Amino acid sequence: MKKASDNIDKIRHSLSHLLAIAILEKYPNAKLGIGPTIENGFYYDFLLPEKISDSDLPKIQKRIIELIKQNLDFKIKKVTPSEAKKTLKNQPFKHELIDQLKKDKKDITLYTTDHIFTDLCAGPHVKNTKEINEEAFSLQKIAGSYWQGDEQRAMLTRIYGLAFNTKEELDLYKQMLIEATKRDHRKLGQELDLFTFSPLVGSGLPLFTPKGTILRETLQKFVNELQEPLGYQRVTTPHLTKPELYKVSGHFDKFKEDLFHVKGKGNNDNYDIKPMNCPHHTQIFASHLRSYKELPLRLSEFGVVYRNEKPGELQGLSRVLSITQDDGHVFCSENQIASEIINMFKVIKKIYETFQMPLETHLSVHDSKDFSQYLGEKKVWDKSINILKKTLKENKTDFTVDEGEAAFYGPKIDFTASDSLGRKWQVATIQVDFNMPKRFELSYIDEKGNKQTPVMIHRAFLGSLERFMSIMIEHFAGAFPIWLSPEQIRIISVNDKVSTYTDKIKQTLKANNIRVEIDKSNETLGKKIRNAEIAKVPYTLIIGDKEKQANNISIRSYKKGDLGINNLDDFIKQITEDISKRK
Repeated sequence: MKKASDNIDKIRHSLSHLLAIAILEKYPNAKLGIGPTIENGFYYDFLLPEKISDSDLPKIQKRIIELIKQNLDFKIKKVTPSEAKKTLKNQPFKHELIDQLKKDKKDITLYTTDHIFTDLCAGPHVKNTKEINEEAFSLQKIAGSYWQGDEQRAMLTRIYGLAFNTKEELDLYKQMLIEATKRDHRKLGQELDLFTFSPLVGSGLPLFTPKGTILRETLQKFVNELQEPLGYQRVTTPHLTKPELYKVSGHFDKFKEDLFHVKGKGNNDNYDIKPMNCPHHTQIFASHLRSYKELPLRLSEFGVVYRNEKPGELQGLSRVLSITQDDGHVFCSENQIASEIINMFKVIKKIYETFQMPLETHLSVHDSKDFSQYLGEKKVWDKSINILKKTLKENKTDFTVDEGEAAFYGPKIDFTASDSLGRKWQVATIQVDFNMPKRFELSYIDEKGNKQTPVMIHRAFLGSLERFMSIMIEHFAGAFPIWLSPEQIRIISVNDKVSTYTDKIKQTLKANNIRVEIDKSNETLGKKIRNAEIAKVPYTLIIGDKEKQANNISIRSYKKGDLGINNLDDFIKQITEDISKRK
């Protein structure tokens, strides 16, 4: 079992405080929001008397470097709410946070930076700024953010920073950001005609084109081909439900702000638009009396769900209102949990090996300091965690324990995949749930004729299909492997005389289940070839009089360039093998 180092988090957190010092020196009446660490860096929110821009960042960064060189100490002090408010007397946002901490009965601590600056903070921080490499951080950008994410509250200025242990890491990350901009799925999605958004439909509601739909369906087919031999059966559930379903499951109280509500024609016809599939699947299990002989019962659904996200949180396909969830639920006995999870491991391994994305495994458990936000009894959670730990160890899987990252109904195994730029994405998940079956009073008859409560295993191999597509677009920079590419072959004719021959080639390719199009535009040959390259089509076949007479094809690969002349049958044999093996 691996343990993640928190030293870089201390550095990033300390830099956010140094940023606050630099801002207060320039704007003594600035109001402070929050300044947490984030992946690869930190940010701090400020209410400022005037607008600042990215052009102001170099001066602010220069001041932070000067502060680092002063070898400033960070010291923590536990205080009462009144003491905290007195210390931060002119900081209304901090007072709100203090009141919330008091209400939640949590400790209130202040961090002081060498008597220069004191902030409300739980830490942790470096002991002294000499632990911070002044060459390994950089202020990145400025953005706007509503206080507490509430559009009715003040708009704050958010300053982002990057921070690493070494300058080399920082430089590599900056270079990656440049490449990531080129691969942005929002840009490529439009250029490759995969999806679009319409103001008449609404933000966060993607419309998938024919090519985008092929990409979606190809991913779904891949998952189904892997899971159905393991006994998964596809189900379909409605988009609406009575609120009572989520009140029983516990989702209503936990996520009521994220639900869309619908009023029917009757006085009591209130419905919620489905935000997740799992409660519906419990009702399929509960539809009739089950025997132990039916277990494990494995249900799967690419079900569309809806989450009421705030407009500022929506981003391309990464964060949407309409989500196609790659859901599977296994109802089983306790002694079947380990074997089911191991089968899930095999599918997950196969998927991400195919996409050439290395995986890291995380065991996400409850917050040991605050169990109030979770369903069920702690002893049940401890049993679930022990089962997952044992299964991971028996499967010889290295894993990191992430406290506080569990689902509200149970612990889970999360998988993080690294893309071609080295970025990490949370993808697949496996969650063991003893609580939901109990809340729905699910049961089966065991070997002795007694009623037993099944265990429910939630699993997603891809996660949200929309988000996974955004990852794939950026991972491959839009140049998908041939099995995944919406358009696998493009035929280009040199002149109209060969149109009958190109039509014959297309028919032959389509008969072999190859996705093919003919460019019948009036553009020049060079422009047609360039358009195929822009569209990132894996193979382009160039057909002229010479190819027609010889009954051959000239092949151009997107990745390898001109491959010369070949026989069509041999070419089909090669690419159908690549497609079948998902190369």
